[in-house]
Order: sequence, then C-alpha cells, then structure tokens
Amino acid sequence: MGLFRRTPPPLVGIDISTTAVKLLGLSAHGDGYRVDHYAVAPLPQEAITDNNITVPEMVTEAIEKVVKLGRVKAKHAAIAVSGSSVITKTIVMPGDLPDKQMEEQIALEADQYIPYSLDEVYLDFQVLGVNDDNEETVNVLLAAARSDTVDQRIDVVSDSGLTANVVDIEAYAMETAYTLVSHQLPAETRNSTIAIIDIGATTTTLNVIQSGQSIFTRDQNLGGRQLTEEIQHRYGLSFDDAKRAKKSGELPDDYVTDLLQPFIESLTQQTSRLLQTFFSSTSQQQIDHMVLCGGTALLPGLAEMMEQQIGVPAIVANPFANMAVASGVNSENLHGDAASLMIACGLALRGLDDAAR
Repeated sequence: MGLFRRTPPPLVGIDISTTAVKLLGLSAHGDGYRVDHYAVAPLPQEAITDNNITVPEMVTEAIEKVVKLGRVKAKHAAIAVSGSSVITKTIVMPGDLPDKQMEEQIALEADQYIPYSLDEVYLDFQVLGVNDDNEETVNVLLAAARSDTVDQRIDVVSDSGLTANVVDIEAYAMETAYTLVSHQLPAETRNSTIAIIDIGATTTTLNVIQSGQSIFTRDQNLGGRQLTEEIQHRYGLSFDDAKRAKKSGELPDDYVTDLLQPFIESLTQQTSRLLQTFFSSTSQQQIDHMVLCGGTALLPGLAEMMEQQIGVPAIVANPFANMAVASGVNSENLHGDAASLMIACGLALRGLDDAAR
C-alpha cells in the first residue's frame, strides 16, 4: 500500500535510512526480475535523527550520489516512511462499496481513528479481504502519516531531481520483498508465521508475516550503531573508522569476547522480548521461522545465536538469491549488501507492480 497513489512510470526504489541512502532498480526478466541499478551512499550521523531528516542538504546530496553511481536515467522513485511515524487501523466497511465511495466514506469517518487533524495527515487504505464474522463486509487497513514527515522525504527526493511517485510504509515494503526471500525457506513454512527481524543502525523492527501478510510490527531502540560506538571508544577510532573495522572484522583479538559477543547476546534478548510482546498481544503462540535483515544481521554468529537461544530456525535474507544481475552492477557488492536492501527491494518491486496495473 502507499500513502498516496499514482500510476508510476518506470522508477527506482530509494530507502532513506539513518546511516545510508540505498537505491535499487529492477526490471522484469523471464519469470523473475533483474537488478539493473544498485548503489549505496553513506549519510553523516547528523543527517537523520529519530527518523526525522535534520539536514536535508546531506540527504539530497546522498540521493544525487546514488543516482550517479547507479547510472539511473529514470526520473521517478518509490520511497518509504518508517512505521513509527504511521498510524494504522483495521476497520470494517460494507463490501459492496466501489473504491471511490469507500475512499469518500473513510475520509468522513477517519477522524474517529486518527489523533491528528485530518488536514495534517495523508490518508490511504487497502482492502484486506472479507470479514470473517460478516461476509457482506470487508476488513480495510487504514493508514495515516503526518504530512510534514512525508513531505520531508518527498522534498529531498525532489531537490535531487527525481519525483517521488510512490510513498510506502517500510513494513509493507518489507512484506513485498518477503515474496522473494520466502524461497529461501523450507516449502512447508513459506505461508506460515514468519518473523522478519530488521536490525538497523538505531532500531530493531519486528514484522510478523502470516500467509504473506503483515499482522504485527513493533520497534525496539537497539541497533548496530551501539556496537560501532563501543568499538570507537574502546580502540580510539573515529566513528567512520570504527564502522569500517566492524564490517571488515579487522580488530584486536579481544573484540569478539569483550564487545561482539555481549552485543549479540543483548540483541538476542531484545528480539526475544519483541517476540513475547507479539505473543501476548495476539492469539499466536509460536512463529515458524525468523528472517534476519538490515546491515547488522550480517554480524558473524548472530543468526546462529538467535536460533539457539530463541529456538526458532533463522536465516539471513537475500532477496537477490534467484535474481539476474545486469552487467553494469557489481554482483559481489550487491549480494554483500543484500540483507540491508530489503526495503529498497520492496520499493523497487512496488514500482513494477503498480506499473503493471
């Protein structure tokens, strides 16, 4: 779903995270897809704070950089806002309403569900299916985001020379990308209850997918930046040098025992708490598989520790495992960054799906 809808021309997915801007462009290829454009540009620490763009010029510069590095000619993009800045509510509506009438009816009733003035938000909705209790009604997912939050992101994209034709929600972009990652799982669990655990720089997000649909999301303020800062202080490095050392693993021998292992244990405990929150908030009592993504998911030993301590099989996501790669794209770097490109991948797929409608 998107916060507003237009039928887009060919576009690229641009994920604006707290540490980097990630660009991905896909095209149809046989029965699947091909990666035509891919680039990542880091963001300074001060560019984004608490998911809000604080220095727009830095973000615009990073977008311009990925467009150049990715050799992108398209002038249109799909972007996303974080779940913490979006309010969602499932409501019940008459099943026989045409889209236009449903949109008008939701606009009239939305103030019951949204704690903001309606002129301060963007609204959108998606019909989920027939209501279990009354087959003459349908469940409708209503989404609202503060317009200033959305406009921030639209503006930095616009300043880079692109147009944001699609604004999605990160959790739903992740849901879209899961259709590719599901092939990494055993066939019998693909449509079961799957926990996608997105471990970013500052936030870990649990997104539970059941039968291909997102049914629960929750954030926890813990991410890879904490480990980077511990490396920085322990070994007297700059933040950027600490980040590079964490990625390469070129650190003193005590790094694994004194910093990495305790951080992985803390991350595992926090993930377990997120799952307990899901169990206590729903009728579900188990999940069948964990899919780890985000840059921090690549920490050595993390997937194994989570699988052992939580007792659920875990994999690290690679949405490009069965995807063709254009000759101008660095395949090695793409697969190395794959776990951190889930949202960008979902956005790029969203562009193809909408263009096909």
